[in-house]
Amino acid sequence: MRYFPLTDADRAEIRKSIGIKENRELFSDLPPDKIYFSLDHIPSALPENELIDRFKEIAEKNSYGQYLSFLGGGAYNHFTPEVVNELSRKGEFLTPYTPYQPEVSQGSLQAMFEYQTMITMLTGMDVSNASLYDGGTAAAEGVLLALRKAKKKKRILIASSLHPEYIEIILTYVRNLDYEVDYVAYDRETGTVNAAELEQKTDENTAGFIFQSPNFFGVIEDNRKICEILHNRKSYAIQTVAEAMSMAFLTPAGENGVDIIVGEAQSFGLPLGFGGPYLGFMAVRKEFIRQMPGRIVGQTVDKKGNRGYVLTLSTREQHIKREKATSNICTNQAWCALRAGIYLATMGKKGLREISKTNHLNTAYFVREIAKFSHVTVKYRKNFYNEVVLEIKNKKVEDFIGKMEEKGILAGIPLKWFFSDSEDSILVNFTEIHKKKDIDRFVTAVGELQ
Repeated sequence: MRYFPLTDADRAEIRKSIGIKENRELFSDLPPDKIYFSLDHIPSALPENELIDRFKEIAEKNSYGQYLSFLGGGAYNHFTPEVVNELSRKGEFLTPYTPYQPEVSQGSLQAMFEYQTMITMLTGMDVSNASLYDGGTAAAEGVLLALRKAKKKKRILIASSLHPEYIEIILTYVRNLDYEVDYVAYDRETGTVNAAELEQKTDENTAGFIFQSPNFFGVIEDNRKICEILHNRKSYAIQTVAEAMSMAFLTPAGENGVDIIVGEAQSFGLPLGFGGPYLGFMAVRKEFIRQMPGRIVGQTVDKKGNRGYVLTLSTREQHIKREKATSNICTNQAWCALRAGIYLATMGKKGLREISKTNHLNTAYFVREIAKFSHVTVKYRKNFYNEVVLEIKNKKVEDFIGKMEEKGILAGIPLKWFFSDSEDSILVNFTEIHKKKDIDRFVTAVGELQ
């Protein structure tokens, strides 16, 4: 997109039109010491060619590309076909915002509709909305949805194995509301939700339980058992997914009895991008449709019988009264959803299944190969998807990570960042990006640190 700055003559004409002599008058209502700040530290402007050279110099200082990365924890490095970049760069996709006029927004609306359709196919649910901010806010919206649907029930349970940052976001959302939050511990031997504690804590005032599968430790939960416990107490099961690629490998949430599934779809065609923008998704059973946040695009026909697309449900405050809106802190990541839709359509069922399977097989290969060492061990060797917890026995985690960095390997995320009782563990991730030689290099480097 091009930027055409105003000329001095343009500014003078604008000042004359609004009746001011200086730009400072626009800020007369603000405290004088808060209006202007010194800009002396900003260097003077450079000619275009010198500016490009300067940016190149700065970019060369970024050494990330020289490292072999096994970082995960909610943001995953997957291959994105160039067709996703090429199509999503088209101006008609980049510039639209809210499709208030369906007659001139058919392309955007159809893209949203196709995205919703593919999300429902992956999750096995009845309906999907047209996206949310990211995985963390989607998790919070899932909790609020369950509380709204449960009406008089004011209590929500959170799995301790849920992504810690997602938990923080949920707590931020409900902090000043009249709701009670409690936690369900995870089994230290298996890394899964403690089913006995879940059953004990689920009472008549519990609206629902939010858990992650695969959870933050990479372990796949027994979704069916969790849902049975909750449904026996007339509570809702809310599943969170941080690694969307797992949905093409595991049994769909709907078939396990999950009521609400939310999560992060960054794995579907979105780059890591220093933390965003990402894509939150939500899919639910039909009974929740009136309480869903965001928007739902539907397919219909016009007077002549031609197929068309419309906003079937819009519960955002831009569309209805604020007090009746289901979410006032929610938007539609339409462009991110578009990229996800293009990615999913490009890969197709077979391609997506192969990629998701490769993720798991790469992890399984690592688990098998790393077992030859005694100074490290995989903590949860069963029911993992593409992430595992690696315990370091012969040195401090920071020393281990530092030594691996010297070998050009970003080995994983220290769990002590999130769990005070995990001083000796790191979270290691594998995707289809990793080749056998990459994993062998990792294993060899670990062996050299005995």
